[in-house]
Amino acid sequence: MKEYTLPYGSGCQKVMLPEEHILYDIHGNKASVAGDIKEATLNALRSPVESAPLKDVVQKGDKVAVIVSDITRLVRTADFLPVVIDEINAGGVPDEDITIVVATGTHRAHTTEEDVLVCGQEIVNRIKIHQHDCRNNAELVDLGVTSRGTPILIDKTVAEADKIIITGAVSLHPMAGFGGGRKAVMPGVSGHATIMHNHAMALADEVGAGCNPLCETGVLENNPLHEDMTEVCAKINPAFLVNMVFSPEGDLHEVVAGHWYKAWEKGCHDLLAMAGVHIKEQADVVIASAGGSPKDINLYQSCKAHMNAVFAVKPGGYLILTLDCPDIKEPAIFTDWFSKSDILSFEKEVRADFSIPAFVAFKTRCIVNSLHTYLVTRPENFEFVRATGQIPVASLEEAWNMVQADLAEKNKKDYTITVMGHASATLPILDK
Repeated sequence: MKEYTLPYGSGCQKVMLPEEHILYDIHGNKASVAGDIKEATLNALRSPVESAPLKDVVQKGDKVAVIVSDITRLVRTADFLPVVIDEINAGGVPDEDITIVVATGTHRAHTTEEDVLVCGQEIVNRIKIHQHDCRNNAELVDLGVTSRGTPILIDKTVAEADKIIITGAVSLHPMAGFGGGRKAVMPGVSGHATIMHNHAMALADEVGAGCNPLCETGVLENNPLHEDMTEVCAKINPAFLVNMVFSPEGDLHEVVAGHWYKAWEKGCHDLLAMAGVHIKEQADVVIASAGGSPKDINLYQSCKAHMNAVFAVKPGGYLILTLDCPDIKEPAIFTDWFSKSDILSFEKEVRADFSIPAFVAFKTRCIVNSLHTYLVTRPENFEFVRATGQIPVASLEEAWNMVQADLAEKNKKDYTITVMGHASATLPILDK
């Protein structure tokens, strides 16, 4: 027997497992850590991928829009943004000709305090900040339609800028394959109709078929949602990109900068080299954690663990998740959907009133329904957890005992177990 420790909130959950049944103990692959984010950013800006250095991309007289991630995606913008602004200044563009555009997507505008948290007090004092509003048609510019019929509605401040700089972080994404890059534009600074038409591609063409299998984590080739996003972004052709690449443990691995697609593509490749873990077979039982706080602060954040861990477990197998979820029902726009039990009705409702939280809830509920899903969480969360189709349990040890009892009842003695301590940030890749 061997003791395994999985992150849970700010603490952990422990369980003794039979070593002879362990198939994989999945961690992110080892990777170097960048020592200083400011230095790493400056080096990337001056030695970019398939682009001139940032200070040579901009010039005096340019009106420059710098797109940054909003409060829902804390990617250390406050640390790298001053370096970006200083290099734009070095190219001859003064502060007064620079506008920071907050890529809210469908989210609300920032408060002043949130601007400071995201951008830093110095930048808030120096540079004007514009909050994108996807529903304000007066502030959107119509740039036509994509080849898939998506209307290209872009924030006017961005569309009218001479040079557009996009920032953010490369990440795994359950619909677009990877986050970062073109997502700063679509959905970041796109109109509501643009976002909804694009994201609806994550559902299969036929009603009742559920999710589109081409729109999956780590998949870019033939992914219609990704390709459509890229087409929207290409319409405004950003002048430069700056993206962070973090390890599964949350450390900065590198900064990629340069051409808005090629530099981001390198970041995706490098992220997958860290977060992608090849496996030869799926396990009967997967025991996983989102990675602890803040990744398991609520179910909306935590479901990234469901979406990655599902690749490691056999169809109809057992999934045990350790998710503290002190704010399990937040946001209600997600959890109100997640408690729906009739999958076909659920899918039809999502198609009729598509939103990103609704789709994430639908996809997660499909995963839950396809497995025996146990959720180790706080007792006060139990009632809601039952409504989501998951089995609430107070401890990892108790959940494992329940699974063992079920395996014994089925006379399943040759079962296998895979452990994933950072499931939100590690992607099992089944070799075929």
